[in-house]
Amino acid sequence: MEAKSAELEAWLDRLETLHPKKIDLGLARIGRVLDRLSLRMPPYRSIVIGGTNGKGSCVAMLESLYLAGGYRTGAFTSPHLWRFNERIRVDGIDADSATIVALFERIERARGEISLSYFEFSTAAALLYFARSEVDVALLEVGLGGRLDAVNAIDADASLIASVDLDHQEWLGTTREAIGHEKAGIMRRGRPAVVAERNPPESLLAHAAGIDARLRRLGAEFDFDIHRGQWTYRSENVEAPGLPCPGFGGREQVANAAGCLAVVESLGSDLPLDRMAWSRGIEQARPNGRIEERDLGGVRWIFDVAHNPAAARVLAEALARRPVRGRTFAVVAMMQDKDHEGVLGPLMPMVRHWLLTRAGGTRGAAPESLAAVVEPGIAASVHLDAAAACESARMRAAPGDRVVVFGSFYLVGPAMSALGLYSTGSQAGSRSATWTGV
Repeated sequence: MEAKSAELEAWLDRLETLHPKKIDLGLARIGRVLDRLSLRMPPYRSIVIGGTNGKGSCVAMLESLYLAGGYRTGAFTSPHLWRFNERIRVDGIDADSATIVALFERIERARGEISLSYFEFSTAAALLYFARSEVDVALLEVGLGGRLDAVNAIDADASLIASVDLDHQEWLGTTREAIGHEKAGIMRRGRPAVVAERNPPESLLAHAAGIDARLRRLGAEFDFDIHRGQWTYRSENVEAPGLPCPGFGGREQVANAAGCLAVVESLGSDLPLDRMAWSRGIEQARPNGRIEERDLGGVRWIFDVAHNPAAARVLAEALARRPVRGRTFAVVAMMQDKDHEGVLGPLMPMVRHWLLTRAGGTRGAAPESLAAVVEPGIAASVHLDAAAACESARMRAAPGDRVVVFGSFYLVGPAMSALGLYSTGSQAGSRSATWTGV
């Protein structure tokens, strides 16, 4: 198995250089390869999940819901926290390295002269694995945008858009309206299109109307109420009280859960789920790195992959609901193209000391550039890497303090590894109780 892991790493290194652009939006190339593999019309039900924030959480909840109902599930997500295998799961279990290598070899033979990017190759591998595994339903997370993202090359049975906000403006546009148009591209004519946001851009609504999608919006066709630590899902045809709140995040995750149930309800004739499965599925969902809490020597460590202003505001609100008696430290690394001030800003009033580092290779922002946006009078220090930043935080923090690690997937994974909170090959062992404060 170790040899196959090394072989997979060699494949991934090759995929990084196989295509001239790391990000090359468009469906023509991936579509031709999927046609050669007979995957354009998958032999399973498929749901494409998009949105600025909340995509990974929605995939985790839908996966948990359908598993609770006894269905065989496939899930494709990105990026990964620790190892590539996390991106492709069947029944909640990561694909092993030998399987992924075999999938890559099959795609290599099929693509011929067609160049594929790293993400396109990964998407094709996931779709092929799900077909071979005979899953009942596949959950496909959009990598970037939606309209031209590789997962949109298939004819999905339903779509879910968790949120629309500013991120990836270089590729998607500089306004919510422009970004909303890109995300709306995952909708399909006459098929369920769920939006888990109360005020989506007009461009998204116009696109849905233009293709006659079966649009279902939070606050219109479905909604929720929270009361006494539980919540009620309501739609035109259903009222489901007494549902458990998700065991991670806050009110925004209840909105995501409601969106997931709207999808489940929309596909009920093909993939029926009883109310017990609704409750079990929501209760058991545990995505890694979403306001995930660990206790280390009396210090509360919180890990979150928030990397844009909207996600940072959600994180700040969650921290405010769970204050600590001591100090708050923040370990942060971000990509160069992110809004550094917009991400650090929401946490600025509560952080006593910023520990800034670099993650993500050449795309990572220099920690000095992050230090430049820290408000005067607040302590900040620069560290070589995630391990060094976490070690410094561990040395500074005392029982009753907390350390918040956020800003990038490429920071959270290495930070948890450096702290001994993850061991390769045992994703299940990396999970622990998280917290909510709705």
